[in-house]
Amino acid sequence: MTANEGFPWPDGKRAAAAITVDFDAESAMLFENPASVDYLNLMSLQWYGPRVGIFRILRVLEGRGVRGTFFVPGFTVDRWTDAVRRVHAEGHELGHHGYLHEPLYDLDERTEEEYLTRGLEAFAKAGLPAPRGFRAPKFRLTFKTPALLARHGFRYDSSLMDSDHPYALAVGPPAPAATIIELPVHWPLDDWAYYAFAPGFTPLSTIQRPESVLAAWVEELDAIADVGGCFVLTIHPFLSGRPARIRAVDRLIAHIQAREDIWLTTLGEIADHTASLELDPVVNVAPVHPYPDRLETARPATFT
Repeated sequence: MTANEGFPWPDGKRAAAAITVDFDAESAMLFENPASVDYLNLMSLQWYGPRVGIFRILRVLEGRGVRGTFFVPGFTVDRWTDAVRRVHAEGHELGHHGYLHEPLYDLDERTEEEYLTRGLEAFAKAGLPAPRGFRAPKFRLTFKTPALLARHGFRYDSSLMDSDHPYALAVGPPAPAATIIELPVHWPLDDWAYYAFAPGFTPLSTIQRPESVLAAWVEELDAIADVGGCFVLTIHPFLSGRPARIRAVDRLIAHIQAREDIWLTTLGEIADHTASLELDPVVNVAPVHPYPDRLETARPATFT
């Protein structure tokens, strides 16, 4: 059986959904431009997350009786320890999100592993459980990453975009190889695509109305449910923690809960269920570039 044919959800459910939170705080801006450490206005934009937004998100989840999955950079764990501990204390799942929100492109394996282990050390130092799930900052995963995750005991990743359903991901050819579970994401289900706006950092962005964003998310949810897939929402406290935007998240959760055919849970529980199905692993092999001479002058890919 492949992941896209008759995917069996538990208890007769038709589809699954998860509310995930990327708790970046200021980490992403500090990595993108180290000089931003002196930009009070930019830091204040990011501090809205750990000072206000994260607690609004927690209140909404508590009010709806929902457990979420929070991906947290190690720097956020170190700097905003009490807020991260609060997330854990309220019963939510914690996941790994780099140390300083470092995109993994164009790194050697040693450097990539150093970012991974430094993030793990931050969780341990704060007395928090080692995360079982990983999400690459900016969703930028490399062909080396799955093997590193398996080596460090991770159960799943949630960074790739090649399916509507969870699947077993081989950590590298040849098959059969060790596997982790992949829980795919998609840019239209990330609030960054609709709300992120910081002059000089997000030059292509525009700010959209929460009502329009909610309509887009509901449309995506219902369509994913129609194909029996997994809806993975990604929100950021400094974005969706704002008053009008958190209302949209609350209404989305209400819509999910009104559909009794959707299993709303954490990514960890979805990963455990997927692992129990013993799916044939997907093996990803990098394509051979038809113009190898162009690779010598290639620039790192950017999404902002």
